[in-house]
Amino acid sequence: MTLPLIADDPLVAALAREGARYDAARAFPAAAIALLREHDLHRRFAPVAAGGERFADAPAHHAALLDQLRRVGRGDLSVGRLYEGHVNALLLFGWYASAAQLDWLAAALDDGAIFGVWATEPTPGVAVAGCTLSGAKSFASGAGGIRYAVVTAQPEEGDRRLVVVDADDSVRTDASGWQVRGMRASVSGRYDLSGMTVADDRLLGPPGVYDREPRFTAGAWRFAAVQLGGIEALLAATRDGLTDAARADPLARAGFGAALVATRSALAWVRDAAHQAAVESPHAIPLARMTRGVVERAGLDVMEQAARLLGTRSAFAGHVDKIIRDLSLYLRQAGPDHARDAAVVDWLAADRFAGDALW
Repeated sequence: MTLPLIADDPLVAALAREGARYDAARAFPAAAIALLREHDLHRRFAPVAAGGERFADAPAHHAALLDQLRRVGRGDLSVGRLYEGHVNALLLFGWYASAAQLDWLAAALDDGAIFGVWATEPTPGVAVAGCTLSGAKSFASGAGGIRYAVVTAQPEEGDRRLVVVDADDSVRTDASGWQVRGMRASVSGRYDLSGMTVADDRLLGPPGVYDREPRFTAGAWRFAAVQLGGIEALLAATRDGLTDAARADPLARAGFGAALVATRSALAWVRDAAHQAAVESPHAIPLARMTRGVVERAGLDVMEQAARLLGTRSAFAGHVDKIIRDLSLYLRQAGPDHARDAAVVDWLAADRFAGDALW
C-alpha cells in the first residue's frame, strides 16, 4: 500500500482533529475509535475465521499492518497506541484461539468491540486461583473505554496464562494517576481485576504462550510503526510550518534534510523488522530491538529539528506541540536503552543482518 500524503488522507486528518479534542479533555477517544470502526480497521487484521481480511501470506499481512499502524499514528499517537493494542490482541487470537473462541471473536467484532493487551502490573501482580482473578494491571491503555483486554495472570503453579476479561467497568478503572504531558487520550490507567471470575473459554492458549519467542520480543516492531507514523506527521507539520525565509536558508534546509533522512531510515528498519517478525526469523529479535533504538533516535532528531526550524512556534499549544509531547512519552516505552544494548550484544556475537551481512 502507498500511503497518501498526510494532508490528503481524510482518516488521518479526522484523527488529528479528534486527537486535539481528546488531548485537551484527557478522555478516552471514543469518537476517534468509532472512525476506525467506520473504516473497518477494527476487523481487517483479525483471523480470517473471525472475519478478517485474507492476505497472501504472513509477510503481506505484516506489510499491510505496518502501513495502517503508521497511518493511525500519523493522525494521533494515543489512538495509535490503542489500535496497536487491539491488533496485538487479534494476533494472539490468531495464534492461540480455539475454533469456538474465534466464533466468539467474530461476534464481538460484529458488535464493534475493541481489545487491548495488558501485561504490566504493580506488585504482587495478577494471579488466577481456580477461576478467580486477583490483583490489578497498570499502564492499562484504554482502561474503562475498550470492551475487552487480553491480560496475563499467574496461576498457582506453572507459567502465566492469557485471560480475556471485560475491560469497560468504570468501577474497576482508576485513571487518576495518568497525569501526563503526552499520550493523554490513551488513558493508560489502573484496572482492578480482583474478584473477577474466569470461565474456561476465556483462557487463551496454553500456559506460557504470551512469552513465546520470537513473537513476544519481535512484536516490538508494531509500536515502533505507530511511533514512526507520529514522526512522519511531525516532519510533515514542520515542512508545512517553514517560512519562506527558512526555505531559502541553506542551513535550515540542511536541518530539514537531516530530519528527512532520519525518518526515511527509520522506515527502512521498521519494514525489515516487520518482515523478519512475519517469517519468525532467528534475526527477528535483535533486529526488533535495534529498530526500537533507530526509531527513538529518529524521533529525537526530528523533534529537535522541529524546535530549531519552527522556533517558539513549536512550543505553542497546537498540532506540533501535541505530537512532540506525545512522542516524548511514547518513545520511553519499555526500556529502550536496555533493548538497544541487548541488540548490540547480539550483533557483537554474530551477524544479524538477515542475509545482508557486511562481512
